[in-house]
Amino acid sequence: MKKDIHPNYIDCTVKCSCGNTFQTRSTKPELKIDICNTCHPFFTGQQKFIDTGGRVQRFADRFGSAKEAVAAREAAKKAERAAELEAIEAKKKAEREAKAAEKAARAASFAAKAEKEARKAAAAEAIEDEGISLDATDLDQEVTGSEPVAVSDASAPEADAAPAAEAAEEAAE
Repeated sequence: MKKDIHPNYIDCTVKCSCGNTFQTRSTKPELKIDICNTCHPFFTGQQKFIDTGGRVQRFADRFGSAKEAVAAREAAKKAERAAELEAIEAKKKAEREAKAAEKAARAASFAAKAEKEARKAAAAEAIEDEGISLDATDLDQEVTGSEPVAVSDASAPEADAAPAAEAAEEAAE
């Protein structure tokens, strides 16, 4: 061993927080410890709450609000998820309403077409009852209420065209 590089190894008195003292050897003359073999739960068999210097209280002060922070974070996540679900539901509802509006518009156009066809059929029936025949364009003009241009049937006299137009107008009304 080299000389003058090692500390002195002397007798030491160990004092525990429970009041137990015993002698051992160390580089220091006195040691103060928190727990020893007479008060440690492993050796005593008793569960003992050991709080030296308020360590538990300091821990609770420092990290005790962690429960509150975790609860607040979880509540924020829950609120965010609820907002996402609400947005998704609102989007689905808007899509359903748009689809229903589109369906209603198609139904209205179909109803208008059906009504126009019904008026055209009624006008054609009225004209057939009078014995005058018109082509499809003349019927469209009569059903829509515009003036007919000319009678397409060359065999029908012009005198019969005027009463046919009046009959078609009456049927349209």
